[in-house]
Amino acid sequence: MLQDSNPASHLDRPVHTDASPPGPKGWPLLGSLIGFARDPLGFLTACSRQYGDVVAFRTAGQLMLVLTCPREIERVLVKEHQNFPKNEHFWRQVTALFGNGLLTSKGTFWQRQRRLAAPAFAGPMLASYADAMVHESMLTAEGWRAGEVRDVHADMMALSLRIAAKALFGTEVEEDVLVIDDALNNILAELASRVVRPILIPDAVPLPGHVRYRRALCRIDWIVARIINERRTLSAAGHDFLSALMGARDEDGTAMSDRQLRDEVITFLLAGHETTALVLSWTIHLLSRHPEVDRVLAAEIGEIVVQRAAAIDDVPRLRFAEHTITESMRLYPPAWAVGREARCDCQIGGFDVRAGTPILISPWVLHRDPRFFDEPEAFRPERWHQGLAQRLPRFAYMPFGGGPRICIGNRFAMIEAVLILTTLVQRFRFVADTNEPVVPIPSMTLRPRGGVRVIIERREINSPYG
Repeated sequence: MLQDSNPASHLDRPVHTDASPPGPKGWPLLGSLIGFARDPLGFLTACSRQYGDVVAFRTAGQLMLVLTCPREIERVLVKEHQNFPKNEHFWRQVTALFGNGLLTSKGTFWQRQRRLAAPAFAGPMLASYADAMVHESMLTAEGWRAGEVRDVHADMMALSLRIAAKALFGTEVEEDVLVIDDALNNILAELASRVVRPILIPDAVPLPGHVRYRRALCRIDWIVARIINERRTLSAAGHDFLSALMGARDEDGTAMSDRQLRDEVITFLLAGHETTALVLSWTIHLLSRHPEVDRVLAAEIGEIVVQRAAAIDDVPRLRFAEHTITESMRLYPPAWAVGREARCDCQIGGFDVRAGTPILISPWVLHRDPRFFDEPEAFRPERWHQGLAQRLPRFAYMPFGGGPRICIGNRFAMIEAVLILTTLVQRFRFVADTNEPVVPIPSMTLRPRGGVRVIIERREINSPYG
């Protein structure tokens, strides 16, 4: 809970009037590149704790800001968002992957695409995906055996990919899932190295990672193009994400081109599938270390779902399940950093900021800030029971980003995570395989190094499946 009955009283640290933000001096030429590249999470946290809400550091000559003031974050992401567009440093390196999809497009074109894609994430479409979420979760559970040790991160990646493929394309591409899975693993491995790369290396440079990246992208491109072409020949529209995108029309009747369909499909396939897998992987990891939380969660599921499969109508009633996932995303936000840049000279937090300066906003740092959360390192889902989300300063908790560019699939991800977690916890409980900590790796998303290995145990209490 908040440590103060008046959240505004400690919303921000004092506003400074110095010309330049404080921060580490770093090494000559390299600046703080080594420290940031070696441990981005620790580096950003230490900067915030030592220097305040607006911190400046250099990486090989590039000045960057770290922003952890909720009021200024709201200004950057919402109130003056047009003056702070997405930072191009990282996104230039993944143009071949995402093209001009929602993650990378901007301006009026982005607004058009967002408007066309929105119905695919509205209530009726979300409800239509729920059965596939539960069905695929049950198939995953049927493959588990009591007493075995499993890497549930690998399991959740495979499960969320099958669900994403069904939601995107329907059921007719199951044979392509293994190919997509292998390709995505190669793509994500390459993206992990690009996040902290200080310079842009064109994809055409034949580095080993670039070669694997391009080959993987070609495989996915071929599959997506084939599916779009096949769907064009159908007389009746399907009930999936691709059909919704193909049927969307702008005010003047304009539809998306095949190239734009490809960009949006790949964006959703990669970003949507991995985000949910990570949320579930970290949640299972936390449950394996906190049996007291697991017992409360299992009791809620046993009372609400009883002896049947979970359904979308159960989601609003599964409050502790939702809070468990909310708390998991507080500790391990899939999007550990959000990047913007100043379009023109301005002031942030009383400091002068030059045009073109990259701005990093880190949910990892914000979510573990003791100004906003008691025992910020502790896993306590119950902290969300008494309306904490409403009492928090806006942008003290932002697992899906914020402002106009908030993740369009956030409701899809939450519904999916609740239904999958409910289905698995109905049948099994999870025990940590080791006392060693699972180390988060900040690549494009926050991945667990070496996976999440747990012992699977059959649940005997309140389970119709034991």
